[in-house]
Amino acid sequence: MKKSLSILIPTRNDHCTELVKSLVEQASSIKNLDYEVIVADDGSTEGAVIAGNRMISNMSNCRYIIRRENVGRAAIRNFLAQEAKNEWLLFIDSDMTIINSHFLIQYLNTKNYEVVVYGGYKIIGEEMHNLRFQYERASERMHTCRKRRERPNLDFHTSNFMILRSLMLEHPLDTNYRGYGYEDVAYGKQLKDAGIKITHINNSVGFSKFERNCDFIAKTEESLRTLKAHQKELHDYSHIILFTERLRKYHMRGVINSLYKKSHNKWRKRLCEGKGSLLLLKLYKAGYYINS
Repeated sequence: MKKSLSILIPTRNDHCTELVKSLVEQASSIKNLDYEVIVADDGSTEGAVIAGNRMISNMSNCRYIIRRENVGRAAIRNFLAQEAKNEWLLFIDSDMTIINSHFLIQYLNTKNYEVVVYGGYKIIGEEMHNLRFQYERASERMHTCRKRRERPNLDFHTSNFMILRSLMLEHPLDTNYRGYGYEDVAYGKQLKDAGIKITHINNSVGFSKFERNCDFIAKTEESLRTLKAHQKELHDYSHIILFTERLRKYHMRGVINSLYKKSHNKWRKRLCEGKGSLLLLKLYKAGYYINS
């Protein structure tokens, strides 16, 4: 079993004291484990969140680092890797929940040659009519451990993964991905290009915080702009690119584009109001991407 672990949590405008408490509780109960927890605040704008998270520094083996500038999802993770002192790094997003009492043990018991390990995530909580919830719930069956193992470097997210520190320092995330989205997709590709396979295990964190519909649409639009800027390198790693290419193949791209140009404001309004379907969301994304 691994005996040295740095638990790294990037955060922005998220209360994460309960997440840290649950991780410290598990880590402190593991005999002879040298551990630390570092939370790096990536330019939070909500003073109450910063004030609440300051208590993290009072917890055993924990640090809370406040960074005034928002450097982005890739750069903040690279910063955390540099700050860490232990051999293995475990990255967890600050809006996740620990749902398994053996969560850390399962990571620590992986083989040492498995240098990048992804545990996955699952939707928890009550059924919601929120668009993000419906989207994630519909996608869940495609992200089981068995499915992830079929395409190990494609189905990867930075929300819950362990990596050898020396490897991450040698292969940091691409900081050209400053906007929201696709930095994790790019990292999966980067590791594959370096000959590094991602190991998938069934060790999910819980996902239960879903933004309002309009906020989700805005984040989706930002991620599509990021994708368009990096479309060449992400060509085989994006479902939306492959979808728009299928539309072209079947001579439907022009039809969707024409519909989008005519109706995109109406579509967006329906999605924000919770009146749109997941099919409408898919068409909106395709149209937005084509016109970005």
